[in-house]
Amino acid sequence: MTRAQLVRLLREYPLAVVSTVGAGGAPQSAVVGCAVSDDLEVVFDTLDSTRKAANLRRDPRVSAVIGWDREMTAQLEGVADFPDGDELERIRAVYFQAHPDGRDRLAWPGLVHVRIRPRWIRWSDFVQRPPFIFESEVARLG
Repeated sequence: MTRAQLVRLLREYPLAVVSTVGAGGAPQSAVVGCAVSDDLEVVFDTLDSTRKAANLRRDPRVSAVIGWDREMTAQLEGVADFPDGDELERIRAVYFQAHPDGRDRLAWPGLVHVRIRPRWIRWSDFVQRPPFIFESEVARLG
């Protein structure tokens, strides 16, 4: 499976469950609207006052699950950041392509955009018989 194939598949899903590490080390999860760049970056917006934003500023390690309603899912692990400048504009464009209503939220005080750079991904397709499961370090994808 190539990076381009994964991007195409992930773009079919507008939501992700993002899990972060809380201050006491406990896992914390939230459903977010997401978008996927050509480089396999996962982008979402949130308020700076949320637990996930505080968690990611303290510890950028993150995991996410994308897709679950059609017996196909992606699990990924990586590192999140809060781009600024030109990178912020680039990831916002990715996000707005998938979620045009995101432009309206730009007026919200404290809105931030988060980018996840996956390091590991697992794609599972349980529709196929036998199931198709692909797992890889993202750096190894062609």
